[in-house]
Amino acid sequence: MGFFSSLKEKFVTPKYEEMESEGSYLELDSDVTDAAKSKVLVRPFILQDFEDIKPILDSLREGYTIALVNIKPLKDKDIVELKRAVNKLKKTTDAIEGEIAGFGEDYIVATPAFASIHRSRQTQELRTEEEVKE
Repeated sequence: MGFFSSLKEKFVTPKYEEMESEGSYLELDSDVTDAAKSKVLVRPFILQDFEDIKPILDSLREGYTIALVNIKPLKDKDIVELKRAVNKLKKTTDAIEGEIAGFGEDYIVATPAFASIHRSRQTQELRTEEEVKE
């Protein structure tokens, strides 16, 4: 029985009073960067060219950014490039298990996996109409 009690003493944590009397302390990791990374960032982007998609994709891949993308400049300039950019954004969003949706006529919202987009009945009907047009 003596063997088990000495073994138990090695694995049981000392009580707070014992630690205090011995002058022991517990060091806590106060890494500020972890706290900053755990915050959600809602970030606006403007899509003027296809090349503007890279910073959006990088932000989404980090996993802490909800992207609000203004597509109007590219929509007015080149609809083919806009479709290409939106397809790239959809593929990345699917890969990170996030969501993507139109937000009005000139905006797209893309979220990482932890966030979801509320879709009303009207939004679902609009999506169906858009799918029929394509």
